[in-house]
Amino acid sequence: MPDWMKRSQSSDPLPASQDSKFPNIIKLAALERQVFDFLGYQWAPILANFLHIIIVILGLFGTIQYRPRYIVVYAIWTAIWVTWNIFIICFYLEVGGLSKDSELLTFNISRHQSWWSENGPGCVRKEASMSGIKGLDSHSYVSVIGCALEYRYIEVMHSSFQILIALVGFVYACYVVSVFTEEEDSFDFIGGFDPFPLYHVNEKPTNLLFKQTYLPQKPQLLTEENRQLTVAALMLASSFVFNTLKLTKP
Repeated sequence: MPDWMKRSQSSDPLPASQDSKFPNIIKLAALERQVFDFLGYQWAPILANFLHIIIVILGLFGTIQYRPRYIVVYAIWTAIWVTWNIFIICFYLEVGGLSKDSELLTFNISRHQSWWSENGPGCVRKEASMSGIKGLDSHSYVSVIGCALEYRYIEVMHSSFQILIALVGFVYACYVVSVFTEEEDSFDFIGGFDPFPLYHVNEKPTNLLFKQTYLPQKPQLLTEENRQLTVAALMLASSFVFNTLKLTKP
């Protein structure tokens, strides 16, 4: 086998270790975020995480299948993802008039809060019945004490980690796109990746490029036969249906 063919077959823009480790970290981080948002019934973050997982899979597919456009889509999405996580940080830190006790993240459907508000490190959940209050006999008052870390700071750390991963992913995506672009620019369809191939293909004379070729027309007998068979089949089917209906009448 020629040397240029060996080089073109063995050339791999990215090592396998780079293709697998970092995208897997991004997917695991997104799935972890999705699980805890599901447990807390945070519907807005659930939808955002779902879109994030889809775009991550699309970017991973583009990396494996050498599709730079998919990777560009992921790079654009990282900017949106960073903006979303900055909003989450401002929401839990109550910046700009936002309140962590509002129902903004649940679309005003429920009064659920973050799962970490009752299940954080060191948190003890206690329920006190409200039987003495009229109309609230079936309700209970829930109090959480002993939390080593307030839940809003846990959410802030989650969002900060997502921002860090997104920034690294953006740099990684730009690097992959640049590598793919260089490979496409340097690739020669005759000589592979070698600008001076060892084997050259003889070029055809230019007069052959302008020579017109005429192909014989296909006979129309086959088409006519198919048309006749179709008409016959429709006639048989219609007659069968007519006879069937005639027999089924009382």
